[in-house]
Formats: sequence, C-alpha cells, structure tokens
Amino acid sequence: MSEPAEVICRVPARNVSWWGSGVCAVAGGLAALLVWQRPDVLSVAFWLCAVIALMGPIFLYLATARLTAGAYGLRSRTLLRRRSVPWSRIVDLRRCIQSGRNHDIHRVSVLLDNGRSFRLPLPTSGEDLARFDAELTALRALHRRYGSPATDGEAPVITPRSAGRRPVVTWIVGVVLLTASAVAASYVADAASEQRAWRAAVACTDATPAAERRDCLATFDGVIERTDVNRGRGSSWLYFTDDRPIDRLSVSQDDAAAFRAGEKVEVVFWHGSARTVTGEHRVWHDHLISPGELAVFSALCLLGAGYAGARLLVRRRGRGLRDDELLPSALPFAGALGVTAVWLLPLLYLHSTDPLGSPGRVAWAAAGTAVTAAVLVLAWRATRVRAPGEVRAAAPDGRDHFLAARFLEATAYNPNHFGTHVVVGEGPPAVTPHPGPGRFAARRIPAERLTVTGVRRARGSDGDTVPRGWHVAELDDGGTPVRLAAAPADLARITDALERERRDGGRDPETATTRP
Repeated sequence: MSEPAEVICRVPARNVSWWGSGVCAVAGGLAALLVWQRPDVLSVAFWLCAVIALMGPIFLYLATARLTAGAYGLRSRTLLRRRSVPWSRIVDLRRCIQSGRNHDIHRVSVLLDNGRSFRLPLPTSGEDLARFDAELTALRALHRRYGSPATDGEAPVITPRSAGRRPVVTWIVGVVLLTASAVAASYVADAASEQRAWRAAVACTDATPAAERRDCLATFDGVIERTDVNRGRGSSWLYFTDDRPIDRLSVSQDDAAAFRAGEKVEVVFWHGSARTVTGEHRVWHDHLISPGELAVFSALCLLGAGYAGARLLVRRRGRGLRDDELLPSALPFAGALGVTAVWLLPLLYLHSTDPLGSPGRVAWAAAGTAVTAAVLVLAWRATRVRAPGEVRAAAPDGRDHFLAARFLEATAYNPNHFGTHVVVGEGPPAVTPHPGPGRFAARRIPAERLTVTGVRRARGSDGDTVPRGWHVAELDDGGTPVRLAAAPADLARITDALERERRDGGRDPETATTRP
C-alpha cells in the first residue's frame, strides 16, 4: 500500500460551519439594527439575535481550521494563528487523549527537538475515532519518510494520568482554593465579633438613641398574609399583610410550611435585618455564620489546595519519566490530608479564634501534627517512582499466592480478558478470574513458550485498566508479543515463577515428575 504524499485535514461538514458563520453574522446585524431603532428597549428578539451572534467565532474557527502535511513538514491554520514546523524539528507525533462529557477526545501532540510540545488543531476524533486513527497513521507515515521519529509503530498515548500532561488546571484550582482559604480566614474575627454582639444585644427602649437602635433588638408585630413553599431547591417565602414590618422574608421549606395565613407573629430586627419570627407554633431564626464555620471552610479549602500541591509534587518527582508513562497516584496524600481533617476541623470549629489557647489544645494539635507527619512519610514512600526491575522477587515458599495481575492481550489462557489474578506457588502459574482460595476455573500459563523480553512502567497505551503504580512485563509468546501488568513486587514474583517453570520444563526438580 503506497503512502500518501500529502495529508490535508479539515473539519468534517465544513460547509455547515460556513453556513453557521453566515447565520451568526446575519443575527449580529439584526441585533445591531434593533438597537439602532429602539435603543431604549431591549426586546426578546434582540437577546436571541445577540446569543446567536456570539456563536459566530466558533463556527468561523471550525470553517477556517486546516492542517496540511507534506514533504516540507506541518502547516496549521486557525482563525487567529498560523504555524509551520519542518520535519527536522519534530521528534515525535503522539496521541493525546482528553476526557470529554460523553466520550474521550483524541488529538495529535507534536514533540519538538527543544523539548516543548503543542497540540495540533486538527485532526480531532469527536465520535469518528476511525477517521482520526487513519489521519494520525498517515501523518506518522509522512514523518517516517521525511524525518526521524523517536518511536516507530503505534503512536505514544498521553492520557490525563501521563507524565507529559500539562498541569494547568491543577495550578488554577490550587491558586483558587488558596485564595478562598485566605479570604475566609480573614473574616473569622469579624464573624466572632458579630456573634458576640448578637448574644449581648438587648431590646430597644424608648430611651435608646436613634444612632444606637441598629445594635439593639427592635420588635414589630405582623400578620402572615400567605406562604410560598418551594418544593424544589429554591427559597421559600413568608409574605406579610400590608408589607409590615417587611413585604416578604426568605425562609426554609419547613419553616414556610409551619406558618399559616392570618397567623400573628413577632419579628425581631437587628442590624437592619429580620433575625427571628415568632409565631404560635414555630420560631424562625436567621442563621448567622459562626467563626467556626468560616474556619472549617478555610481549612477545607487549604486541604484541597494541599491535594492540588500533592499532585504537582508527584508530577515533579516524575519529571524524568517519558511523556506517555503513567505517574503514581496522589491518593496516598489525599489519605494523609483526610487524617489531618479528622483532628484539625473539630479543633478549628470549637476554638476558631484561639486554637492554641490552652495546654489541652496544644497537646491536641501536637498529637495530630505527629500523626499527619507520619502519614505524609508513608504517602511519600508510596508515591515513589520505582524503576523497572528495582524490586526483587520473594523466595518461593511452596504455597499458592494469588496476585492481582492481568494479561492485556486476549489469549487461549486468558480468553476475553477474563483473568484478574495470577496464582503462583504450589502448582504451575495459572490465570484465574478470582483472588482465591483454590484454583477453580484457573487456566495454566504455557510458561515453556514464554520469554520475558523486558519490564517497563505502565504507559498510556496500556489502557485505563492498568493502575498507575503497576509495571508491565513484555513477553514473547512463541513470536506473539504479550503484555502482563501487575504491581512491581507481584510482577517480579510472577516473572520469576514463569522463568523457573520454563527452565524446569513443567517438572518438579526434586521428584523429576511432571506437575499437574
């Protein structure tokens, strides 16, 4: 099959995009005409035309996007940018997978000779993955003809779990959470002062000066005209007869259902707002945000920012990995932050303004800090990037051990990817769909024809079923490549058992009899 001399990628149904651009332009003109005729009245037609017009840049972007690849290299064109890169500067073309709402979005990532990378505007997968695969294959064929790609065969796959993923969203989330934590912490003292003032407030009297009436409790009589109970998520309302003392008041659904039309109530005002409504069968209290609630919210935001920082730390520790290799999971740090929340949040809720004001609180904080430090050390060790072959296999003890592992290719001993564990020990290595005990439904692995050709870290091309911390052994099964994935220690034990089984030829060396 001849390779293409040139590849041109455009958005499918490009004519539809041009028509959409035209419709949006007409809608924008109609919106401008409506404003020119009646600038004082913004009708529904104006808003409809304005919304349609705002979609114009999207249609225009889709209509003008284009990628051309030939002997010269790659040339991309979008609405706002043009880029041309020769093949001599391109190290590799990779598959970049983004998580979408209904399906994953595949794009092409270009790795340059200076270590930088960028994503091409086209091709993109959408729902037509076959079209994307064909265009990516054609682009890599041109790269092999006119350049020197770093990898041959299938393109490296970069997923959200890969080391080459840009952590832009993580940085943004971390900064936002840190800002929210600082803002909430700055209001803790004000909330404590307001809570003390509310508890110390007394009823207003005729002798109270007008300037001080805001800080005392002013009581007014009223009559409930009607109630509006919202069964959804919105607010429920109390309406007062003759709009006295106020026209309406937002309350919870249960409070609105408890009051009755025509019921006489007393409304207490403080700081210009209604704070309590006392009826015959129900008393409504306005909720004042306590300093403990603000302190807990600030701590939660800080812990969330800590998890974002942990993800950045894990990515920093894996900076030496290939772009398509999977990073360790940051969930161990999430567990450490959860342990911190167990002792920190109650302390801040109960003693928000002075968390270290007594020896008991100091002991509480010191013990919690020690536990957090110990768990963080464990998380640091759990997220260490382990080199392939670093872990040695445990010595066999003659007992069966069911190890979580899976062959990534369907074979006769792993039909339809049914295996979830590999059992090694008393009998020959076998694939099982369960973690034991017993070798029920086990299928023997033909170790006599398997050869371990290499062990590597898990990559994006291995699929989402492979956990981040696992390693992958590349096997030769009579000329057919097979991949076996497992945790590093388990994989070392499995490959050692396969090697011993292949060396012994399926026989017990002590009895020289064939094992079942």
